[in-house]
Amino acid sequence: MAHDKKTIGIVGARGHTGMELIRLIAAHPVLQLAFVSSRELDGQRVADHVDGFAGELRYASLDPAAVAAQGADVVILALPNGKATPYVAAIDAAKPDTLILDLSADYRFDPSWYYGLPELTRGQWRGEKHISNPGCYATAMQLSIAPLKDLLAAPPVCFGVSGYSGAGTTPSDKNDPDKLRDNLMPYALTGHMHEKEASFRLGVQVEFMPHVAPHFRGLTVTSNLYLTRPLKREEVLQRFHAAYDSEKLAVVTDEAPWVSRIAHRHHAEVGGFAVSADGKRVVIVATLDNLLKGAATQAMQNINRAIGVDEYTAIPL
Repeated sequence: MAHDKKTIGIVGARGHTGMELIRLIAAHPVLQLAFVSSRELDGQRVADHVDGFAGELRYASLDPAAVAAQGADVVILALPNGKATPYVAAIDAAKPDTLILDLSADYRFDPSWYYGLPELTRGQWRGEKHISNPGCYATAMQLSIAPLKDLLAAPPVCFGVSGYSGAGTTPSDKNDPDKLRDNLMPYALTGHMHEKEASFRLGVQVEFMPHVAPHFRGLTVTSNLYLTRPLKREEVLQRFHAAYDSEKLAVVTDEAPWVSRIAHRHHAEVGGFAVSADGKRVVIVATLDNLLKGAATQAMQNINRAIGVDEYTAIPL
């Protein structure tokens, strides 16, 4: 069936995820990019910054009232944590039926917002116009743990390594290629936001130790799970295949996946499934592109469902 065009705007469009979103929207048959807001790039042509974008649209510096005044059907907030609330308030006041998708952590713990990790929460969407997009690491951890959640004997311990695009565009040690060269940078080794998020969403305590590596995009999470009863490797695989074989963007692999193979791909891979001799410990490896399945692609899955088109519209499979 034919769908009427819907206008969409991005706030915080300068970041790596904003650029990926612009590419996905440019290829979308229903969504039309109405505005892109960025303080730093105000007045510059989007086409000069984003490969694959044609047209004369320019970045604008829009405060919450100016964003709300655009009257877009869909607004994506791609802002640092702690910055979303004034935009949500302004849009809700001006046009309450606007679909708002927030990429930050600001609403991931808010029960009035739908938490959009489609492979795990698709059935929980109740038509909410407010969608909280999961964190990149939190997505990989939940996909790794959910199929065995009922058998956990202890908190899963997850060792994470991400490319430095995950550290954003604001300069810091964690995205400085000189400091990262031949290096691995540990940070937030307890209490990371995605540790809290995965724990909250799974309903089990998750322990997470993130690191930044010299590659640009893609993350790996290696999760150690202790089980209440022994499982054979076949039984573990069976659970993961049952969970994800019908999914286009969660792929179960026999071998442990490599991060070098996930860059620029839109799906997550979960594999390895190494089981200890006594069958009571399993190690699982998940990879995803933190800018795509970890952010922009997942946002597009959520928006597609909310506007009533096929979930995978404009997502290259």
